[in-house]
Amino acid sequence: MSTPVPALVAQAKEIALGHSLDPALVCALIEQESGWNPWAIRYEPKFMIRYVAPLFTNNKITATEAYARSFSWGLLQVMGQVARESGYSGPLSQLCDPAIGIYTGCKVFAKKLSDAKQDLPTALLHWNGGAQTDYPQQVMNRIAKYQ
Repeated sequence: MSTPVPALVAQAKEIALGHSLDPALVCALIEQESGWNPWAIRYEPKFMIRYVAPLFTNNKITATEAYARSFSWGLLQVMGQVARESGYSGPLSQLCDPAIGIYTGCKVFAKKLSDAKQDLPTALLHWNGGAQTDYPQQVMNRIAKYQ
């Protein structure tokens, strides 16, 4: 994990407020997900198989798009497929641009928080796909650092 650049922290807090999210929470999510590396990407093969491959095999998207949707991108590690489902139509690699990635991630997380009726641990589990039961506590332990 790298030390957060003050300009990125300020940008994340500003974008978070625009989505009615706790700025410290968004910064904690960024630290947890990417360690403040805007160029972080990760291929998720199980996600590809479960959510994206059917779109490719039914000729709804190209192979390149299928693989791009199966990566998590940027500071908030937004899944390409999730970005598409939330209305993002640009090149998925641009999710590594902090402004675009944070905006898209905040939009997605705000929806998850709303769907969870503002229950933060539940929303965090949904953000992470539910695979790591200690994930919500890991994120919440980082919040105070950004308040």
